[in-house]
Amino acid sequence: MKVCEGLANYSLTKFGHEQAERTAEYIFKNYKVDKIYSSSLKRAVQTAMHISKKTNIKVIQEDKLQEFNNGLRAGLEYKLAYEKYPNISTAIHESHYQQESELEFRMRAEYVLSKILSENEPASTIVIVSHGGMIMRLYQAFLKLPVGSNVKLITGDAGIHDWSIEDGQQFINYSNFPHFYRIKLTPSNIAAEAEAAAKK
Repeated sequence: MKVCEGLANYSLTKFGHEQAERTAEYIFKNYKVDKIYSSSLKRAVQTAMHISKKTNIKVIQEDKLQEFNNGLRAGLEYKLAYEKYPNISTAIHESHYQQESELEFRMRAEYVLSKILSENEPASTIVIVSHGGMIMRLYQAFLKLPVGSNVKLITGDAGIHDWSIEDGQQFINYSNFPHFYRIKLTPSNIAAEAEAAAKK
């Protein structure tokens, strides 16, 4: 999708539902899930519901897991968004175009990760369904990286990240795992994605 998603509240495309279903299959077959938390944006909730149906675990919606609040850019086509609202060099506590600041975004990740960890037993298996930008900030919070860190941790659509905490130590077991249920891009899938994007 060639738009600035952020807080734009889009539903999953048909292809997105297919990816989510295969992600749910992988999680169901490989984990005993105790709880599912999801961003309250539609595309995340719909992904989480695929997992919920497989595991019979209800979805807890959490606003603080939403993607970066990109303000006036939300939902605009990339080229138009950056023509109307060009990047401006700014301190991490400042923001423009009704966006949240980078500091606010990181603190949101710190808060929600602390909340989720405090609500669950250490041996629990927790699924968190969120978005690329927030997942990167959750990594930074989990690894206790400095605020303003330039370390980038990338996630793709329907990527799976496995973290654990053992004896007070944080482990990244795998990151952006390209699980075996990932759908191949076919001409019909590509056409369906293009048609869905054109309707936005």
